Amino acid sequence: MQIKFFLCGKQVLCAVLVMATLIQENGIKELSKGTHGVVPNRGISSHSVTNHMVPDHEYCEAGSTSTSQMQCTETNEAMAPPTAIEEEEDTPEIDIMINNVVCSFSVKCHLNLRQIALNGVNVEFRRENGMVTMKLRRPYTTASIWSSGRVTCTGATSEDQAKVAARRYARALQKLGFQVRFRNFRVVNVLGTCRMPFGIRIISFSKKYKEADYEPELHPGVTYKLYNPKATLKIFSTGGVTITARSVSDVQSAVERIFPLVYEFRKPLTPADEELLRQKRAARAGVPAPAPPPDDDPMHLVTLSDDDNDAWE
Repeated sequence: MQIKFFLCGKQVLCAVLVMATLIQENGIKELSKGTHGVVPNRGISSHSVTNHMVPDHEYCEAGSTSTSQMQCTETNEAMAPPTAIEEEEDTPEIDIMINNVVCSFSVKCHLNLRQIALNGVNVEFRRENGMVTMKLRRPYTTASIWSSGRVTCTGATSEDQAKVAARRYARALQKLGFQVRFRNFRVVNVLGTCRMPFGIRIISFSKKYKEADYEPELHPGVTYKLYNPKATLKIFSTGGVTITARSVSDVQSAVERIFPLVYEFRKPLTPADEELLRQKRAARAGVPAPAPPPDDDPMHLVTLSDDDNDAWE
């Protein structure tokens, strides 16, 4: 009886040792339901345990990780659509130059033109016109001054520059002893010019649009009037356009309105224009401009001097 108990105890001891060994090797897994008996896994990572303790979905042979990453990369590259190389369209760049901004203001006092002509600087008294002309060097502008106190300033190239010039004229009149108050400043007229990147068939253009007025005996360009914004345009066959409007923003809006209209009647590019366009593309790409194509015509015009004529005779 004692021997049987000893054998049973030995079997129990062996079973306990086997269970402890299995627990040490495999660990205790969390229960599917509830939290009773769960042993938290603190500070253990897949790198700190042996290979046979890593779960099946995380276990991989040496070199399989890089292979899987390469496969994933190849799959992503295959799934990504190829980028289509779009040809760069030549978007025309039109530079608008403001040549003249005309503004007017009032000084709210009577001006003695004779006193201004005698004591002022850079002035000219025009008795037949009943006004005095005064000029400034910076900004380079000209003012027409009337005895009623009204002043018109011309020659500025921007609205801000026109206002600066107007205030300087008012300050110059104030230094001459007049009770000047700077009032009613406004931009009256703006003159701008631009050049289209192509020639224009102005005869066909004037025939299609009734707003266009073309009188070649009086003026070489087409006069086109816009009502929104209010502006007057002079369109020439070379592609030059002159715009007259009330503000700089109206000049820009007028160019944006007229461009699609004249684009329909553009002239084909000449060889000189194509060469210029080729140079612009090369400069934009940062590569040297390609050489012009060779001339297939072997005949060239040669001018002979008097000595050459004597030699021919």
